[in-house]
Amino acid sequence: MTRRLAQVAKKVGVSEATVSRVLNGKPGVSEATRQAVLTALDVLGYERPTQLRGERGKLIGLVLPELSNPIFPAFAEVVGGALAQRGLTPVLCTQTPGGIQETDYVDLLLQQQVSGVVFAGGLYAQADAPHDHYRLLHARNLPVVLVNAPIPGLDFPCVSTDDAVGVEQAWRHLTSLGHERIGLALGPSDHVPSRRKLAAGQAVARAAGGPGLPPEHVVRGMYTMEGGHAAASRLLDAGVTGIVCASDVIALGAVRAARRRGLRVPQDVSVVGYDDSPLMTVTEPPLSTVRQPIDALGRTAVQLLTAQIDGREVVRDEILFEPELVVRGSTGPRAAR
Repeated sequence: MTRRLAQVAKKVGVSEATVSRVLNGKPGVSEATRQAVLTALDVLGYERPTQLRGERGKLIGLVLPELSNPIFPAFAEVVGGALAQRGLTPVLCTQTPGGIQETDYVDLLLQQQVSGVVFAGGLYAQADAPHDHYRLLHARNLPVVLVNAPIPGLDFPCVSTDDAVGVEQAWRHLTSLGHERIGLALGPSDHVPSRRKLAAGQAVARAAGGPGLPPEHVVRGMYTMEGGHAAASRLLDAGVTGIVCASDVIALGAVRAARRRGLRVPQDVSVVGYDDSPLMTVTEPPLSTVRQPIDALGRTAVQLLTAQIDGREVVRDEILFEPELVVRGSTGPRAAR
């Protein structure tokens, strides 16, 4: 019981005494707090006390592309906690290769009569992917919030990290260390955040007085360690000494590619990630990376969603949050040649 009280109190952000009052049906607790505590019980998998069983809180779909990239579980934790504080229950939908896909999840969520959906990565971020299931949600006026990419023609609220600022921070950090040949390891060509990162890299390169990035200094691949390894191998063949990656997972693949060539990071090659996923401080070397403001993104997404559920007007333009460069051990001065 004590462990349960502590977990629920932490999830909701109240004292254990408040949780105890709710579970025991005692007065002195607001209805909003009471609902948040009951929802937290559902989310954490605990049975409600017999006298408090009944209709569960409103369901909210949380659609993620994967859980292998640690940035998505971190985002899910923020969103789940913020929803629980408002008496809402998240329904986690994660795509798997060969398994249930995003369009299937949308059908399932509609069948479950969810009150809204938060998408954090998915087909909406791919310009060439089919978007009919998003149009269906829009036609049904279901509250939806997108993270890190809007859908042209649909006015869903969107919260994003400012990729232009992030790439500029990483680029200027590398140039301050003496790197002149800098490459980009990005996601697929139709991936909207990767397109934004490329545009930012081109702009910074031109601002330095050059014609822009040489084609061989831009490599696209999958958001995996294997994709990062392959991309970095091509960039190293092109002679780059600094690599800006579209994710931390790609960056870890880049570090592995450098090492397999007998190169040292950062003495021979500097690598910058993107996300500041959990555990990036304990890699070898610790990863320099652009930190996405996950807490602000998640909490704002929930605020926009609940405002729509309550029938209030919300900002339909994309809201940009500024990232922060975190310098660790994977970047250093360019070695003399």
